[in-house]
Amino acid sequence: MSDDTLPELSVVVPVHDEADNVGPLIDEIAATLRGRLRFEMIFVDDASRDGTRQQLLAAKSAHPELRVFAHASQSGQSTAVRNGVKQARAPWIATLDGDGQNDPADILRLLAERERADPRTRCFAGWRVARRDGWVKRVTSRFANALRARLLRDQTPDTGCGLKLFEREAFLDLPYFDHMHRYLPALFQRAGWTVVSVPVGHRPRTRGASKYGTLGRAWVGLADLRGVAWLIRRSKRTELHRL
Repeated sequence: MSDDTLPELSVVVPVHDEADNVGPLIDEIAATLRGRLRFEMIFVDDASRDGTRQQLLAAKSAHPELRVFAHASQSGQSTAVRNGVKQARAPWIATLDGDGQNDPADILRLLAERERADPRTRCFAGWRVARRDGWVKRVTSRFANALRARLLRDQTPDTGCGLKLFEREAFLDLPYFDHMHRYLPALFQRAGWTVVSVPVGHRPRTRGASKYGTLGRAWVGLADLRGVAWLIRRSKRTELHRL
């Protein structure tokens, strides 16, 4: 495949039991990006138990840009994102959650921000300025964001938004661990790159149910937060010059 036929952007979407959402989401992504740039859609099915995989395969006939991969066993969102990025053929990646709450049209906002950003900016993080979740999730997310900002000092108001745009090579150079997708801005900054937060929309979930318990996610997040803080403290970075 020549350079002028390779995709310029790979949209990576991890999904688990989202049979009612994947079809409309694929249609929206295609409607947003077709005619604007060369792109591909990579959906990674994290061992769904409903009809998600069948819906994805059925959509391939109408969407030649769609590529579908599946985990043999459920491995989590971070692993699905990383495996999707590894399969991507474009130098830049956009990620979306599979529940339809991220608006694919906001990918264009991130791309526009990239055009005017400093070259050392390798991650553009969506910032959900008006959350459309229940009050419990909003309160716990507000607390988690405040704690994370205090410990990591990543200057990012919303790291939990699934809508992000980043350079593939820089992402694959980050340390990998389960749940790393929640700490991407801090990890990019640890690697020496700049991160920009971009205000984006947020939509209520209209189909299906959340796959992650709020309390359980909070306890896991505290353990991860300590680990990321340790990584940042132990990092050592310098420029390499060819002689």
